[in-house]
Formats: sequence, C-alpha cells, structure tokens
Amino acid sequence: MISKENIIKRFVSYVTIDTESDPTSNTTPSTKKQWDLANKLAEELKSIGMTDVSIDQNAYIMATLPSNVDHDVPTIGFISHFDTSPDFTGANVKPQVIENYDGNDIVLNDTENIVLSPDYFEDLLLYKGQTLITTDGTTLLGADDKAGICEIVSAMEYLVNHPEIKHGKIRVGFTPDEEIGRGAHKFDVKKFGADWAYTMDGSQIGELEYENFNAAGAVVKIKGKIVHPGYAKGKMINSMYIAQEFINSLPRLETPEHTEGYEGFFHLHSMKGHVEETVLEYIIRDHDKGHFEARKEVMQKLTNELNSQYEREVITTEIKDQYFNMKEKVEPVMHIVDIAEKAMIQLGIKPLIKAIRGGTDGSQLSYMGLPCPNIFAGGHNFHGRYEYVPVESMIKATEVICKIAELTALEK
Repeated sequence: MISKENIIKRFVSYVTIDTESDPTSNTTPSTKKQWDLANKLAEELKSIGMTDVSIDQNAYIMATLPSNVDHDVPTIGFISHFDTSPDFTGANVKPQVIENYDGNDIVLNDTENIVLSPDYFEDLLLYKGQTLITTDGTTLLGADDKAGICEIVSAMEYLVNHPEIKHGKIRVGFTPDEEIGRGAHKFDVKKFGADWAYTMDGSQIGELEYENFNAAGAVVKIKGKIVHPGYAKGKMINSMYIAQEFINSLPRLETPEHTEGYEGFFHLHSMKGHVEETVLEYIIRDHDKGHFEARKEVMQKLTNELNSQYEREVITTEIKDQYFNMKEKVEPVMHIVDIAEKAMIQLGIKPLIKAIRGGTDGSQLSYMGLPCPNIFAGGHNFHGRYEYVPVESMIKATEVICKIAELTALEK
C-alpha cells in the first residue's frame, strides 16, 4: 500500500518551495529559485536508493532504478517538471488539507472571500469523501507538476522497498521551465537512454493522452504614421485601427472561448498599441496538421490583403512553429499506450483517452526520439488560486507507475 501520509508530506514539502519560471529570462533554469527544489530532489533520489543520480548545469535531473529481472526488458522512463507557471504567483504557498470532503463550498480565504465551489467547478463532486489539498486562495498550488514528481519519487521508493515486484531498468527525469515551453529544450535524450517514457503531467484521474496541438506563435506588427491630430487629414495612419481590421477579419468563433475537443483556434493573447505602431501576439493551435498549416496561411493571406489595400507594407507577420502533435510519433509504437491503459484497468481506473488541448514536454521529446505519452497526475484548475489535487488520485497515479513497470517486464 502506498502511504497516504507520506504522499501528503512529500507533496507539501515540494509545493512550499517557490519554483516559478520566467519567460523573460535567457538562463536555464530561467529562475535561480528552481535550483532550491532541484537540489532537494537530487538528494532525495539518492536517499531512497536510486542510482546514477545526476543534476547537470541546467538543473536537469536524471536517476536510475536498476532492473531486478534476469531477462531483457525495455528501459522505460517517467518524467515531470518542477517549475510552476508564471501566470499566477507561486511564492509562499500555504496548502490546506481537507479531509473527507463533503461536497460543499470550500472557503479558501475567509478574509478575501475566496471560495472553491462545486457550483462552478463541478469536478469537485467527483471527489466527495476524499482528501483534497487546496491553496489558501492567494497563490497557485503547484500540483502542475509537483504532483507528478511526488508520484514518481513515491513509486520509485515503493519499488526499491518491494523487490518482489519485478521490473526492468527505469529512468526518471525532472526538468525546469516546462511552463514557459522550454522543458525539453536541453533534455539529453541519449543520456536518458530509455526506449520510451511517460510524462506524469495530466489532470483528472484516468487521463491518458498521446495527441496534442500543433502549435505556433505569431507576432503581427502594424506600422502607422503619427501627425498632429489637428492637421492629420489625409496624413495620419492610425495603426490601432488597422489592428482592429486584422483582428475582426479572423474567424470570431475560432477562439479558445468558443472551441473544444479537436477544434483549433487563433488566440490573441497580447496587444500593445499607439498610433505609430501596434503589436499583436497570437498563438495558433490545431490538432490536424493540414488545418494547422491552413491557419498559418490565413494569417499571412490577411497580412498581404491589408498591405495591398493600403498600398504599402503596413503589416508584417512573423510566424514560428513551437511544437507538433506527438500522435505522429506515438502511433507507430502504440503498445506503449496500451500498457498504460492496461495498467489503469487492472487498478480499477477507467482510462480517459483524449487529446490534450495544449502541449507537454512529451510532445517535444517524442520528436527528439523519445516517444512519450502523458498520464494523469491528479490536479485540477492549474495555474490559479482554485487549483487543488485529491490525495487519492496521487496515490492511484503512483500505483499506475508501479504497474506499468511490472507489466513492461512481462511483455514478450
């Protein structure tokens, strides 16, 4: 049995260390404070009996649990990230443990009247009677992805202490800066040496994902001309009005707030403007590669049309690919998904196989030669004050890791 008390203690010890990443930084890790947890994890892996524990100059951590069988077994890996999102503060996290959740509102912060309510977050009702760990309403929690780290470390500790569970060689890896899209950038796949791996970075219990968005970022710059407004007739060009034309010319219902499932979108996430210049920043997302390419073409075509309309180059659009759908790399080795699904079923967990409306380290790692589906870590409402995680989900995720290791050793 996985110890509930140990899971809570370990998880709390992680989330109370601030590891927020910084997209404006050029270093790896992007913040020095990520080292605080990275160094702790490296020492903890040694203390539980892992071998080949290493932490490189960029804070990437790797370790090995040696095989305990006498036949050839594929080397598998489990990966999570220790940074937290810069979308909401991760400083001075004060987790609250709610025993035997009764299905009613949870007052996170009485002073500021911050309430976690099942009337708004319906998934809470899935966990009635369970133990929840929440925030105090003033920070995020950090279950994304410290729950995943907790589960991997706890599973490795359990396998070390229970040699009767047979398994092949297991590699674990913990990365910085996943939340700012750089988690896999300096991951040494060759050094990791696994045939395949799983990121423990999903949400609801049962989630198993091997599809994600194709992703690109677009920066649209609109040039205007500033002239004294009293004498501007026929001379001033207001870049903000042209920006408005650009925004309104894209499909209005193909935005995040109007899409779900496999539907892609254009998302305007930043806009800064003056008469002389306006800059729009978009992200482009679609699961289908053809639709993804078409979305990029739509933005470029719109740019060309507006430049033609104004008879000069008033708009420049720069589009850069960010990551791609890992389905292309995982489908040829679908047995790695089948093993995870089988592990969940044997543990009484209903697999929820669906596409990620986002990306993970696994998507980039899959294109780097390490096929890497994603498994639930248990948390909900990531990146904000309403984040929570059921302890029972973390226990189940820990058991899934152990079961995958066991089933892989039985594969012929």
